[in-house]
Formats: sequence, C-alpha cells, structure tokens
Amino acid sequence: MTARHRAEAFCARFGLRAPILMAPMAGACPPPLAAAIASAGGMGGFGALMSSPAQMRDWAAQFRAASNGAFQVNLWAPEPAPVRDAAHEAQVRATLSALAGAEIADPGPGPFVQDFAAQCEALIEAAPAVASSIMGLFPPDIVARLKARGIAWICNATTVAEARAAEAAGADAVVAQGAEAGGHRGTFDNAAAEQSQVGLFALLPQLADAVRIPVVAAGGIMDGRGIAAALTLGASAVQLGTAFLRSPEAAIHPAWAAEIARTAPEDTVLTRGFSGRLARGIRNQVTEAFAGEIRPAPYPVQRALMVKVRASAEAAGDASRMQAWAGQGAALARAAPAGEIVRLLWDEASGLLP
Repeated sequence: MTARHRAEAFCARFGLRAPILMAPMAGACPPPLAAAIASAGGMGGFGALMSSPAQMRDWAAQFRAASNGAFQVNLWAPEPAPVRDAAHEAQVRATLSALAGAEIADPGPGPFVQDFAAQCEALIEAAPAVASSIMGLFPPDIVARLKARGIAWICNATTVAEARAAEAAGADAVVAQGAEAGGHRGTFDNAAAEQSQVGLFALLPQLADAVRIPVVAAGGIMDGRGIAAALTLGASAVQLGTAFLRSPEAAIHPAWAAEIARTAPEDTVLTRGFSGRLARGIRNQVTEAFAGEIRPAPYPVQRALMVKVRASAEAAGDASRMQAWAGQGAALARAAPAGEIVRLLWDEASGLLP
C-alpha cells in the first residue's frame, strides 16, 4: 500500500479529510483549539490527565457545540503510588522555594492524581472517536468496554517492544513517539525513560514493519515535508502538538508562545523537573536546577510541588521559570489559526506525495 493510500484509509476510518491528529496536550488543549483542528478535517485532542469526570464531560460538550468532527480523549495508564522520601522532598522544596520566591510547603499524603476508574467512566460516556493511552496499556476490561462502545484505542509507544505489546493487547493503532517530541515521554517503564530515546525516523519504519495495525507518527513533525516523510516511512497519519501552540486558539501564555518561536532544536531538553516524569521542554531555570545532583521528587509529587513555581512564573510572565513544553522542531511552528495550519500542512504534504 502506498503512503497516500494508507493515509486515505486512515482518514476514511475516522471521517477525516487530512491525516493530522492534534496531540492531546494536558493543560494546552482547550476545546476551541481541538474544534478548529477537527473542523478543518483533522482530529482534535483532549489530554484529560488532570481533569475530573465533570470537567471531561464539559470539555466534550464544548467541543461538540463547536464542531461535529472527530476527537480523541487521552488518559495516562495507571501506575503504582510513588515511594516518598521526606528528606529528599525537603531538598526539592528548598530548591523550588528559591525559584518561586515563596516557601513550598509539604504537599501532604496525596493523592495527587484523578481517580482513573472514574475518568474511564467519563471517557466511555463521552464516546469520542478515539480513546488514547500513554505511559502504558489500558486495562483489559477497559479495552473490552471501549470496543463494545465502538471507540477505537490508540496506544502511545516509544519502542518497537511497546508497540508489539499494544497490538497484542488489542490496540487499533499505535503512536510512534520519537525522542524529538515535546511534552512527556510515553515510555511504559518510567525508570527506563532515559534509555528509550529513539529518534522518530529510526523508530518509525521499524515499528511499522513490526505491527499490522496503523501507525501514527509523532515527534518533530512541523511542516508538510515532515508529514510526507513520515507517511513515506510507514505511517498512516501524524500527530502534532508543538506545531499548533502558536495558534490563537491554543491560548497558551504569551511568554511561552514567544519562546517557542525562537527555540532552536538544541534549546530543548529532557527533564523530570516539572512533574517527576521525563518530558521535553525549553531549557530554563527549572530544568537547570534539576540537571545536577538534586533529583526531582517522583511523579506525581514533583508536579504538586511545582504548583507555586508555575503560578509565580505565569503571573510574572517569566518564561525562565515556566513549564514550557516544546519539541525539537519548535521554531518551525506557525503563528496562524489552527484550521489554517491544518489545511496548509496537508496541502504541502500532498504536493510531495506521489
């Protein structure tokens, strides 16, 4: 099957006009952004990690009021509770207090995450075209319920082994997430995330050869050239996050958007400093604070400890302390309406495909 035929088959399955999925970026996926992308023929995305079931229902309602296009809802696979270390957390709090300009208190026992079972109920109730998982597999009972409801499951994979595991567990497609991607790494084994840094164009053809289900390419794709290359290497569609962050519908902090425009590939780094999970963002004071001997607290404790730092940075418009996720292709992001970006990207890519 040719690259164009693969893309056409994927689009036909999900009612798309362009094989372009919006990355479900928790905290940067407002309904207007997802709706604009879907209305232009792509697939909207909702990163529901931090959302309560009520917030999930509200997001889906807002999206459907603005667009009748397709969207995905993404959840993180559940993981064991973190092992706490009071002495280490005190060191982390001292480091972050200096960055926040205010004392960071002990966050208490938690929990610091939403109830996964309740989120799954809200996801199934919302009945999106796609339910996607990152950091691992959905439990078998959830997979069965998704399939019974006609909801496709797309699983994020950072290695060939993870993609094979997802296919064996019943995934309908996999996202091949290259090391270039902005935001959190989707590695199944949190402790192995630093050792699983495979670039997209090395990972993609091998992953596509290893599974029989469609593959969606993600990581560093910012223009039609990248889309055409990904489709040629075996993808059926692409998933973009950073490429949409400078659109007005994304409504991210202006300081973050400005940094994206001037971020060279070497200006992004992998860090656990913001959440305790490995993620790619723009190098700044926070990433540097945890680049040496002081290690972050485990996820999700580190994310809870970072609340005051993030709030202080946003209030001051200070990108040097801001949680500014970005992939290695950041500087190629267009400052244009999201729907226009979708149309331009697919026009560019289509012209390069035979």
